[in-house]
Amino acid sequence: MRPATLALHAAEPARAIGAPVTPPLVTATSFHTDPDAIGFSANDLGADAPMFYTRWGNPTVALLEQRLAALEGAEAALGFASGMAATAGLFLHRLAPGSHLLLSDVCYAGVAEFALETLARYGVAVSSVDMSDLAAVAGAIRPGTRLLHVETPANPILKLADIAALAAIAHEAGAELSVDSTLATPVATQPIALGADWVIHSLTKYACGHGDALGGAVIGRAAPIAALRKEAVIHLGGAISPFAAWLILRGLETLPARMALHERNARSVADFLSAHPRIRRVYWPGLESHPQHALAKRQMANFSGMVSFSADDDKNLARRLAERLTIWSYAVSLGKAQSLLFHIPADDVVRGSFRLEGAAAAAYRDWTGDGTFRLSVGLEDPADLIEDLEQAIRD
Repeated sequence: MRPATLALHAAEPARAIGAPVTPPLVTATSFHTDPDAIGFSANDLGADAPMFYTRWGNPTVALLEQRLAALEGAEAALGFASGMAATAGLFLHRLAPGSHLLLSDVCYAGVAEFALETLARYGVAVSSVDMSDLAAVAGAIRPGTRLLHVETPANPILKLADIAALAAIAHEAGAELSVDSTLATPVATQPIALGADWVIHSLTKYACGHGDALGGAVIGRAAPIAALRKEAVIHLGGAISPFAAWLILRGLETLPARMALHERNARSVADFLSAHPRIRRVYWPGLESHPQHALAKRQMANFSGMVSFSADDDKNLARRLAERLTIWSYAVSLGKAQSLLFHIPADDVVRGSFRLEGAAAAAYRDWTGDGTFRLSVGLEDPADLIEDLEQAIRD
């Protein structure tokens, strides 16, 4: 089945007269069991174990996991309470004292801070590298490197990374590759097919699409996902709630259709900004001016709804946008039906999240200037979005 059909029908239960067409919400935390069916320890959890306790597994959550795996072309998926819970759970599961994590020099700030602060306290070495520079990535590999982690497109500046090439570098070194594909979604990119070992999503974003549920997921091969479930969900407790899973399942049903509209609207907004005299640079993977447009065409079937731009006098512009916008919301997060805009000062990334120095800091500032305006282009009429931006930017 193709993505639009998978989003609605993957893993649906057998049909029967009187059965609901829409997946039901199962809120129970405990399930009837048998003394011989399952033990009280997570070590007894087998692939065919019945439902036992919702932190271990739940019918609504299981359907979400199976549908995500189908959309990604993977064997299995594991739901988490948030995207950060998914990333932290994977890192803690795959890394140990003395091992090395090679992190993209541009990724979600919370991930960078968790890696550089929390993992470091547990004896994990962490270094960052420009994942778009394959020679630099190969040169940054160490004997203890166990995991390469990349976002593509990267939040917030939409830099891309070649997943297939990074997977080859990682596997040659005996390491694994994890890809945060939140901004791309499985509609655009399927990292597993390109060689990645793990795919991470913040389901809060495009997968949900309505801004009303937190969730995350890690997707990969069945046996490693089963081991991750035992440690990162059952033992660390980062399980997604059934209600959130149910809301995200509802969102997945329209994901392919929404992503087509997000992309259409993002193109209109990116074209408008590119022609505006007060805007310095515009980054959207679908623009021919994007430095990695050729890679985007090769790796993405949909260019997504995220646009970033830089402008002179960006701090004052941020204030004007926050005060004057009437359709766009000056707010964090992304992937909602409503359009969102937020300014991220360069210092917050260079000195705060990543502590970049020297050439790395200079490269980031060259890309962004003093800061980046991150736009999550929603589903409104694009003409209205452009008119709202135009009146807010105007002196």
